[in-house]
Amino acid sequence: MPKVTLHVDGEVVEKQVKDNANLVVLAGIRQFPELKYGCGMGRCTKCTCIVLNGGDDLAPPNWKEEKMLGDKVKEGYRLTCQMTIQKDIEISQENISVKPPKKTTAAIAK
Repeated sequence: MPKVTLHVDGEVVEKQVKDNANLVVLAGIRQFPELKYGCGMGRCTKCTCIVLNGGDDLAPPNWKEEKMLGDKVKEGYRLTCQMTIQKDIEISQENISVKPPKKTTAAIAK
């Protein structure tokens, strides 16, 4: 069972999770209540974290993460709602403020 180490709100939380666990799902059923999250579908960015260790064992960022996080993905930022945990990982939600990209609306011609 993988161990997740989460840095959040000045605390370090360590928990064992089942293989292929999604942290936002676990937070939703109160098995990882310290995790910050919102929609759970990759649209709000409230669950953004930076991967400190173990990122090589994650699947590459998907299109939702690329769209919502932009260049931050190259810096190790991920959406926890889009990650499946298979090996030990250390992540941080300390001092992270990522806003979703603004929707652009096309001008309507009259």
